[in-house]
Amino acid sequence: MKINQSIAISENGFVFNPITGDSFTLNNTGIQILTMLKSGKTIDDIKKIIAEEYDVDDLVLERYLQDFFSDLKLNSLITEG
Repeated sequence: MKINQSIAISENGFVFNPITGDSFTLNNTGIQILTMLKSGKTIDDIKKIIAEEYDVDDLVLERYLQDFFSDLKLNSLITEG
């Protein structure tokens, strides 16, 4: 996954896509994931970090990440690749 480098992410969870003009609000975990993507971390890196930080079942984490990445793609915040 590649994050749209033009998006702005604030510390309080506000995400702005200047290309579309859309804005979004994320929770702390969402901010953490987007920040990791922006810094170049892979999906596997992100899964490992989240799994270590939170007490979550692997299948639940996988589903959560798939849903989250689908939403990010739908809103033009990330692309495949």
